[in-house]
Amino acid sequence: MIFRGLAKLFLIAICPLLFVASARAAGDDALMERLVRSYPEFLMGHEGNELIWKDGTRMLFDDGKRDKEFETLLNAPSIRDMFYAPYLSGKVTAAPDINSDPGRVRYEPFFIKMYGDCRKGETSRTLVDVVWLPKKWGKMIKMTRVNGVAEQLSKISRELDQLPATYDSYLIPPAGTVNCRVIEGTKRMSAHGSATAIDIAQKHANYWRWTKPDSKGRYPYRNQIPAEIVEIFEKHGFIWGGRWYHYDTMHFEYRPELLNSDGVRSEVKKQEP
Repeated sequence: MIFRGLAKLFLIAICPLLFVASARAAGDDALMERLVRSYPEFLMGHEGNELIWKDGTRMLFDDGKRDKEFETLLNAPSIRDMFYAPYLSGKVTAAPDINSDPGRVRYEPFFIKMYGDCRKGETSRTLVDVVWLPKKWGKMIKMTRVNGVAEQLSKISRELDQLPATYDSYLIPPAGTVNCRVIEGTKRMSAHGSATAIDIAQKHANYWRWTKPDSKGRYPYRNQIPAEIVEIFEKHGFIWGGRWYHYDTMHFEYRPELLNSDGVRSEVKKQEP
């Protein structure tokens, strides 16, 4: 009887843990499936805790570390950590939560395997020309052809070209695409190095480093980019830096996996900046 009682107590204690572990595994499967759907040129599937590339490479998805400090997320992430904050499309109605920067966390080996390492000259071999706003500006900018990024940017360019003239100053001239450099104030490579990002015109741009924090150490949110421009980019797989707490409103980059939302979140340690 004592043994049965102890066994019952054990089952009562462990069942919630098993449920959490099962839910977490299902959530991770959904995130890995989202990556496979977003990058079919390179990924063929997933098994256990690994993504499987078409060349047979297996890449660890989750490093098992939870409640990471924000700087650790940025500087030493797992692939799973790239989903630590949900990317919320639609009209901006409130400032992003503190340290909610969906897309700023990038697992560098994942993107280098697809787009090459610009520091070794690999990215330059994939660059193609895109005509930016054919009717209104008509000049060439460079973007990678990998994953159809240049093709998607061409579609964006043609749609933006149809907007009224009042939008032109937000788009012309673009501030840049390909740039093999680290992100300002860090040692991390910029998405511009993989030729998957574009900065639109700087005239109406806002950037968190250009703003002084308030008395509580928080950066006040600022944005001037019209929702119509953002919507066109997002429709074609580009996320917007204006949805970040550490905002960069002229910045767009190709990250379709973040736009294929299924509501799965990672556990992240909350902290003040």
